[in-house]
Amino acid sequence: MALQVAGGVACCCPPPLAGRRAAALLCRAPRAVASGAAAVVEEGEGKVRLGESGVAVTKLGIGAWSWGDTTYWNDSEWDERRLKEAQEAFDASIDNGMTFFDTAEVYGTALMGAVNSESLLGGFIKERQNKKQVEVAVATKFAALPWRFGRGSVLSALKKSLDRLGLSSVELYQLHWPGIWGNEAYLDGLADAYEQGLVKAVGVSNYNEKRLRDAHARLKKRGVPLAANQVNYSLIYRTPELNGVKAACDELGITLIAYSPIAQGVLTGKYTPENPPTGPRANTYTPEFLTKLQPLMSRIKEIGASYGKSPTQVSLNWLTCQGNVVPIPGAKNASQAKEFAGALGWSLTGDEVEELRTLAREIKGIKMPIEES
Repeated sequence: MALQVAGGVACCCPPPLAGRRAAALLCRAPRAVASGAAAVVEEGEGKVRLGESGVAVTKLGIGAWSWGDTTYWNDSEWDERRLKEAQEAFDASIDNGMTFFDTAEVYGTALMGAVNSESLLGGFIKERQNKKQVEVAVATKFAALPWRFGRGSVLSALKKSLDRLGLSSVELYQLHWPGIWGNEAYLDGLADAYEQGLVKAVGVSNYNEKRLRDAHARLKKRGVPLAANQVNYSLIYRTPELNGVKAACDELGITLIAYSPIAQGVLTGKYTPENPPTGPRANTYTPEFLTKLQPLMSRIKEIGASYGKSPTQVSLNWLTCQGNVVPIPGAKNASQAKEFAGALGWSLTGDEVEELRTLAREIKGIKMPIEES
């Protein structure tokens, strides 16, 4: 999409505290990269380029996993209230300068009353355009299901996604996870889609370092830049720093898109050992885990108070301070979207970033085996 929106990214930061300005400038600078230096160049108006592609997106995106979903989110129910809140979240995101939205063909699949997230996002975009021209960057994903074979399956799935979105192309099309087989053909399908103008950039998701390097090399032979790798990354899930994925992204000029950047709500401070999350999240974020989390959450709150920021905003800002990272928290309502916007326009100091990382190292227990596949 190439439409216009008024206004830039919202900035609601307080005046800098003494001694913090220089450190904040150091924090904002991306970590040094080799061949991919252009990948982290800020493109102005609060945007960054996705890898070495020609696509620039807002520094913070919005994940649409929960929109329409009834299997993981929304207490297994999708109704008019939730629909209204999702649309308000979309509008609030736009109004606060966050115009990058990530969805997938499997979000909100037709099970248990679910509504497809792509269809919802497409409807929200259309309705907003009827009121005022907007600039929206859309990312969606191909599901590497075992019965999908060959490069043609990627193009076929993409065209169905475009129909649901009501768009002629998307800014970013990603392989959602590594397939059991056929991954080289899937990458060829991504390149085909890029060459046909159906997508402006291509990416992968949940790829470990070896798969990432192989994908980058195969696409490079076609002259197609691998723009992004979308992985689970947050202050309390720093596996991309430990397994070589973050370093490989920086080296190759691939943007790391961070999903679950506030650990599915756990880093908001909302949950405690006495009040753990419900549903599937309860299996990971147990009272025992939340007890271990409390020293880190206390320090996050203290640092946030010194900036006039919430734990959510501190946790998202910590990710942006890593350089070459675009977090995509999920917004279920307008108030969440507005809060996310407050993570932009300011920076933690380098000392604060490292202090939080040190505290977070004491917390164990989260594993995501998909990244080992």
